[in-house]
Amino acid sequence: MDEVPPEIMTNPKFYPWFVDCVGAIDGTHISACVPASKQIPFRGRKAQITQNIMCACSFDMLFTFVYTGWEGTANDARVLMDAISNEENKFSMPREGRYYVVDSAYTNMPGFLTPYRGERYHLRDFRGRSRQAKGPMELFNHRHSSLRNVIERCFGVWKSRFPILKCMPNYPLRRQRLIPVACCTLHNFIRLNSRNDELFSQFMAEDLLVADEESSSTGQESTSIDIDVSAANIELMNNVRDDIAGTMWIYHQRRHHHQHL
Repeated sequence: MDEVPPEIMTNPKFYPWFVDCVGAIDGTHISACVPASKQIPFRGRKAQITQNIMCACSFDMLFTFVYTGWEGTANDARVLMDAISNEENKFSMPREGRYYVVDSAYTNMPGFLTPYRGERYHLRDFRGRSRQAKGPMELFNHRHSSLRNVIERCFGVWKSRFPILKCMPNYPLRRQRLIPVACCTLHNFIRLNSRNDELFSQFMAEDLLVADEESSSTGQESTSIDIDVSAANIELMNNVRDDIAGTMWIYHQRRHHHQHL
């Protein structure tokens, strides 16, 4: 039996809605140093030369999977599909019924739960007067965003600790692919062995707004054309999402009603 992460089990925003969640996945850009003849595929947004990195993490801020070497122009959905379809990558696919939380750059399919499109999603959208969700899809998106924010906070610690990720030396490309893996390994070592680490302490708050201008998914929205996923599989995961959103909203409404009696 798989254990529910304590960060979910002990938080009423997430429990029991996300008990089948095993972690969070996202992509981000890091600096790349590429010969002029090969630069075009590596030119991400803002015309910078970047490498697209896909990472998975646990809710304890440990990296559990790192996939490097993709050019800055690569679409996140394609990077994910390549990561999970090639056995050599050793991607840990969740068992049936379990999933990672991912953003709307990915496809809502078995093993990967996305937010609703066309609804508020990002944490900053729920600040101030706009804090209250106006329906089940908005409530789901807000809590999904809070849960998935752990990968943004991991990237925040990671990039703050290792400046080489923002200014890559002129190493051979094969070495540039290994550097973020090494940095993730050191990140995990520090997390496991120094619980009072100052950088981790700065990024512990669940709803911390992390400005990641290098987020690879900014401006991306996946479509079913991007990847080979059957309509039945997409419908299956849409039903899972609808069930979570519906029961979450009913409980939220009841709780809100009791508070005003």
